[in-house]
Amino acid sequence: MLKTFTGGFVNAFDRYMPDPLILVLFITLIVFVAGMIFQGQGAVAMLGYWQDGFWNLLSFAMQMTLILVAGFTVARTPLFMGLVDRIANVAKTPGRAILTVSFTTLVICWINWGMGLVAGAILARELARRVEGVDYRLLVASAYAGFMSFHAGLSGSATLLVATPGHFLEDQVGLIPTRETIFGVLNLSICAAILIVLPLTCRLLMRGINKPVTVEIDKLKDEDIKDSPSETLRPAERIERSKTLAWASAALGFASVSVYAMNGGGLNLNIIIFILIFLGLALHASPRSFLSSIDEAARGVSGVLIQFPFYAGIMGMMGASGLGASLAQGFTSISTASTLPFVSFLSAGVLNIFIPSGGGQWVVQGPILVEAAQSLNADISDVIIAFVWGDAWTNLIQPFWALPVLAIAGLKARDIMGFCVIMMGTTGIAIAAALLII
Repeated sequence: MLKTFTGGFVNAFDRYMPDPLILVLFITLIVFVAGMIFQGQGAVAMLGYWQDGFWNLLSFAMQMTLILVAGFTVARTPLFMGLVDRIANVAKTPGRAILTVSFTTLVICWINWGMGLVAGAILARELARRVEGVDYRLLVASAYAGFMSFHAGLSGSATLLVATPGHFLEDQVGLIPTRETIFGVLNLSICAAILIVLPLTCRLLMRGINKPVTVEIDKLKDEDIKDSPSETLRPAERIERSKTLAWASAALGFASVSVYAMNGGGLNLNIIIFILIFLGLALHASPRSFLSSIDEAARGVSGVLIQFPFYAGIMGMMGASGLGASLAQGFTSISTASTLPFVSFLSAGVLNIFIPSGGGQWVVQGPILVEAAQSLNADISDVIIAFVWGDAWTNLIQPFWALPVLAIAGLKARDIMGFCVIMMGTTGIAIAAALLII
């Protein structure tokens, strides 16, 4: 029964799921038409919202490209390969590899989503080369599924935003400290449940696979950079292989990070990218080796570069037309004080399909949830936690965040989405139960 169930989902997505670019084009058309039908917007107005929003994620798209490339360069260093070897010595069987990847990614993404998203994909990629018999699709799906802990962790946008002086809802709710959201009983309980449920689901899915897919592993073998004998090098080539230049530049970068930290700077996406760039340069020990790994990593960034603007356009239409607010209002209108967290979870999950940025979605949905919580006398902290888990939950079937992972892994969205749907089902039950009971 398990093999039939798992195989049915996996085969269905493999057969019928198109490239994520096709999906984003369909979503664009759906939102464009829905804005005119349900919000009374004219076609010209919707076109304006779309074009204005189209450019809102350019900075973020570049950040995602850089974190993918910089993370990959670090993964190509001997130090990281040695670390993966140690992990592989523990995860010698396919089952252990699956559990290791899913659990590790959950923990790292809770600490920082950018670091975890890349680290999980790279770990899956390297374990696939070392553990015989593990299904590569499930391994990558398990790595991506671990990303769902990000919004409930230390780099979650909504929880950090409401704890920051001057946030846009401060007049309504004041400051809500992280001890009531990130470190609150509800959130930590859900985190603990997901740390158990998700890895076990990933492990159980192994039993539903008739024949593990490992055929793509040969393509993951990296070409070694072979230097010419030193006596044949031209002066320019000697500079390109200079350890002194690489380490001096890396030292400058780390000194800058130290100054940033001493001045009270916190951990964010930009500083992580900065650290990864100079860490990669230091560990490669030569500019030429570093640049070669960048060239290799850059081959997989096309999906990020072209699809993020389309999602930005969708977000522009959802926000400016009022469609996102209407959708969120429709859910909260059927809530009571006790059910509002659960309804907030569901509504955030649905809205996330159209507005995949957690921060952008909070701008649209946050005011409505806050107003509903106050009018129903519900716990605002619990409602916020429900929102962040709803936003993270449907990321399992949202190709937007999967693009960097798929680029590193060399897979298509259709290869992992069948597994991710089942994972979304089991984790959704666990989250919903916590929201209704705790």
